[in-house]
Amino acid sequence: MKKILIYAAVAATFFACKQAQKHEVANETKKEVGTRWTVEEAEAWSKKMGWMTGGNFQPSTAINQLEMWQAETFDPETMDRELGYAESIGFNAMRVYLHHVAWEQDKQGFKNRVKQYLSIADKHGIKTIFVFFDDCWNATYVAGTQPEPKTGIHNSGWVQDPGPSVHGDTTMYPLLESYVKDVLTEFSGDERIAIWDLYNEPGNSGYGNKSMPLLKKVFEWAREVDPTQPISAGFWNIELKELNAFQLAHSDITTYHNYMDPKTHQSWIDSLKTYGRPMVCTEYMARTNGNTFLNTLPMLKREGISAINWGLVSGKTNTIYAWDTPVEDGSEPETWFHDVFRKDGTPYSEEEVNLIKELNEKVQ
Repeated sequence: MKKILIYAAVAATFFACKQAQKHEVANETKKEVGTRWTVEEAEAWSKKMGWMTGGNFQPSTAINQLEMWQAETFDPETMDRELGYAESIGFNAMRVYLHHVAWEQDKQGFKNRVKQYLSIADKHGIKTIFVFFDDCWNATYVAGTQPEPKTGIHNSGWVQDPGPSVHGDTTMYPLLESYVKDVLTEFSGDERIAIWDLYNEPGNSGYGNKSMPLLKKVFEWAREVDPTQPISAGFWNIELKELNAFQLAHSDITTYHNYMDPKTHQSWIDSLKTYGRPMVCTEYMARTNGNTFLNTLPMLKREGISAINWGLVSGKTNTIYAWDTPVEDGSEPETWFHDVFRKDGTPYSEEEVNLIKELNEKVQ
């Protein structure tokens, strides 16, 4: 009887071990998929980050994302100098666009350049919001040498990613999935990165709901990696109701763009606050639209909303010119549309940078 009990105990132990092994194998083959952060998790992140201010950053020597990230034109010296200008006025965050073609050309080299950029930004006390996809400006792009700016025209060389072909043809999805997952996995735990902005202005360029399938996919891919940083896609056009509903329901924090007057901007804030999550305005400041540092940045600080304006240093993107107001002779407009500094570090407006310093508590 004793032998029978011993055999039974051994068999039970063996069975339990086999079950445990099966469970471990199952866990290894089925990767956990992340879920949207709770409000409490998002609030804890926001408290840790504090109030972020800064700009959308493109070195003045790059006309677009490809010229910024391709090996031949990657320019750490200019990045270092211009992020130093940002640090001097207390900016502590930059929003930076990536592009899948720069990754596709040279995956490890691309990631090494991202690491180099992050080291430079970190040296200046600056965290980064990286952007993956973008529906804005030129629909076509090619690797290699990028075009020169068109005289007096805003953002004449900026390119979409991945562009319109993906909206009717999903054969690019495996490539785009590999790109997003590779970059997210490489930098998932990097504290120098503040936010992953998965898709800039989905539906722009007249795409509307054609952008929805890729928007859903990029959130799905990001959740499968489950980075330690929040993921989001910014609300930007009140008319795109289905896209807005998806973005607001799936983002860990609420991000948005607003280039309107302070009264309209305040009404957006009041509406978006009802979603109950920390907010970051990832694009604002278009002076000739009546959206300025002077009338908007104090409002954002009062509301506890991190503030990322468009542009830092005037350069090849030509963003001192307004969206729809080209200047044929390329002369400097009396009122700049975007940007804060000239290439030599001189501010466009001393009054503006004094206000930015004051709000960032950078005044000596």
